Amino acid sequence: MFTGIVERLGRVRRIDRSGEAAILDMETGYSDLALGESVAVDGACLTVAEGSEASFARFFVSHETLARTTLGELSVGSAANLERSASLSTRLSGHLVQGHVDGVGEIERITARGESTELVLALPADIYRYCVEKGSIAVSGISLTLNTVSAPQADGRFRIGLNIIPHTWTATTLQHARPASRVNIEVDVMAKYVERLCQPYLKP
Repeated sequence: MFTGIVERLGRVRRIDRSGEAAILDMETGYSDLALGESVAVDGACLTVAEGSEASFARFFVSHETLARTTLGELSVGSAANLERSASLSTRLSGHLVQGHVDGVGEIERITARGESTELVLALPADIYRYCVEKGSIAVSGISLTLNTVSAPQADGRFRIGLNIIPHTWTATTLQHARPASRVNIEVDVMAKYVERLCQPYLKP
């Protein structure tokens, strides 16, 4: 479990595609990662498979993760948002994030709004029902607030508006964002549980 508060930017040292899976080597900046520990990499929960030296970690990326996230698009030198798993004493400054990516979104527009930055993203329509104005969403592992949510369009996607404060912009991979950049999306898991619990009462 994570909070969506990015702790640092990692850097890809090597990525080896082996069959349908991949081995990802990263400079993490963490000196004490334990074997088997969970780390969110651009919002996807990965397990530390090896850490032979300070600030280095190796992750195994399964075919499922490659198919559902943008991790397969990383290359040597790419930056990635990193967050270690939360403990019971962690402050929940963001929201509950599992590191289980629900879909991939695309940045359509980036607009400066004073010192902040406004993003408009296009997301797959099948997660629309979990998104509400002023609710929470994780974008590449970053806990953000939904400012606007538009209805799905003919292209099978819907749009959300996000406001990014200066710190979040400079401390995460959003600083490298461009129109057409793809990002990992995780909706608030609480909305999924509410939907499942209500289903028996909503059937005609």
